[in-house]
Amino acid sequence: MIDLDKLSSILPKVEKPGRYIGGERGRIKKEDYELHFLFAFPDVYEVGMSNLGIQILYDIANKRSDTFAEETFCPFPDMYGLMKENGIPLYSLETFTPAREFDMIGFNLSYEMCYTTVLSMLKLAEIPLRSADREGFPIVFAGGTCTYSPEPLADFMDAFIIGEGEEVNNEFMDLYLKHKRSGSFDRRAFLKEAAAIPGVYVPSEYQFTYNDDGTVKNITGPQLPVRKRFVTDFSNAPFPVKPVVPFLQTVFDRATLEIFRGCTRGCRFCQAGYVYRPNRERDRDVLLKQACEIIDNSGYDEVSLSSLSSGDYSEINELVIGLLDTLGEKGVSVSLPSLRIDSFKEEYSKRMQSARKGSFTFAPEAGTQRLRDVINKNITEEDIERGVRYAFESGTTTIKLYFMIGLPTETYEDLDGIADIVRKIIGIFYDVPKELRKGSLKITVSTSSFVPKPMTPFQWEPQNTIEELRKKQDYLKEKLKIRGVTYNYHDSRLSFLESVFAVGDRRLGSVLEYTADRGAMFDSWQDYFRYDLYMEAFEKTGIDPYFYANRRRSPDEVLPWSHIDCLISKEYFLNELEQAYGGKTTPDCREGCNGCGMMKQCYALGNIRKKM
Repeated sequence: MIDLDKLSSILPKVEKPGRYIGGERGRIKKEDYELHFLFAFPDVYEVGMSNLGIQILYDIANKRSDTFAEETFCPFPDMYGLMKENGIPLYSLETFTPAREFDMIGFNLSYEMCYTTVLSMLKLAEIPLRSADREGFPIVFAGGTCTYSPEPLADFMDAFIIGEGEEVNNEFMDLYLKHKRSGSFDRRAFLKEAAAIPGVYVPSEYQFTYNDDGTVKNITGPQLPVRKRFVTDFSNAPFPVKPVVPFLQTVFDRATLEIFRGCTRGCRFCQAGYVYRPNRERDRDVLLKQACEIIDNSGYDEVSLSSLSSGDYSEINELVIGLLDTLGEKGVSVSLPSLRIDSFKEEYSKRMQSARKGSFTFAPEAGTQRLRDVINKNITEEDIERGVRYAFESGTTTIKLYFMIGLPTETYEDLDGIADIVRKIIGIFYDVPKELRKGSLKITVSTSSFVPKPMTPFQWEPQNTIEELRKKQDYLKEKLKIRGVTYNYHDSRLSFLESVFAVGDRRLGSVLEYTADRGAMFDSWQDYFRYDLYMEAFEKTGIDPYFYANRRRSPDEVLPWSHIDCLISKEYFLNELEQAYGGKTTPDCREGCNGCGMMKQCYALGNIRKKM
């Protein structure tokens, strides 16, 4: 255990001491166990406590009689500095045990710009950064969507879990215990055997060679490719109904109900839509029961329905109405944060708003039908107009709209289309009868910059340069100077670096190490983002970042993630890319199999209703 007196002496000096004291309702403590496991989230407490994946895996691990799982988050810079000054290492929130004393540490990687924070946490834990130097220290591994392109962190991770962790995490822990029980834990032997587990990637067992032009020449290793793991029986999959209830207000301060996993829409820029296939729904009765239990155990007054597109749940009307009928009398509201505008229904929009007045968020993604067809968004202007009309008629006066700029084939006419959509929405608001309007209209338009993501049809595409993205942002800033409209956009420099690490290889590890050694962390936080330090690191290491972010990749190129398999075929991705440039859409695969490579899995799950 760390020195609690020292900890107590520094807590009054930091911004939010509640981040570091543990003791929340729902935290688990055990006395008898063999495997001590630490879940580590590379961001501040309020962000990490909102991560559903960590909650699920924490619950699963602690249901094992042989395992005690704890949690830790990255201390914010004020606390991080004081911990270093006072010799307090990174510790767990349940028992205040130093991270370096655990058997295993599992990091969640959900965003590329958290990588230096991972390294900063290892440094604070006094654990060697590189896997090769870690004899006698915990096994450090990672899961999450970034593991589909894991190479920038390959030198720092002992292993990566590819895909969903509900089952493979248990297999990984079982193997660890087998080696630990042998009486003499051999780290090298454990990792060598772990590399044979389906869905486990051990970077040290794989070798990369490169061509003279800097592209990858060849990848060799024991399990080629490493195929993702996914849960098949989703209704009976473990789900935490006794969540840890934070003392502080978190990013998502509400109960979360995961209604289904996967997506059938096929937006060509969306990595999650491909890597979480096949589509799997949780039974409606199971969801209603889980919702009641979570509310009873947590005291939250809102239930958020979690999925990639909640309106696509096959019984969404019945589910929402059932939740409102069951929980409404307790003052509990229901929200659908992941909602496609074409699945927005009049019936439950009014029911939801009757529980609590709020805002609705929609993501048209592109301003013109041409570009929406290129990205396969498969929504029309009529869908957009109908959806916002339902929202206004239900009483809301606040609309949030999400778009992406820098998409393949984008022109300035497509940017004009964003402003056109906003003006049409304003017109619809004033077309709604006065008695249904409850105040003045507020529209927030947010644009993110396109980042080519692995495991998508656009993985071969270049990103716009920083300068091109800035020009487009400035153009929209002028176009959206409209009363009642607020325009937000992402820092194009941050999007550039996200692209570098999203499509990068393991040579980028030297850049991450250089920046982390000089204090880089919390890169996604504007106040702590150090773009100049990254550019200095690229110069010092001789690595060209534009080679990664702004270069069109050849379909014949060996990509740095070619050894990772999300079960979608390369041929399908290339066909989708060709369809994009032809302005042709691909229908929702619930209407018939489009041949992505997962037909066998979808038939087994009953997702395919008819053949092509």
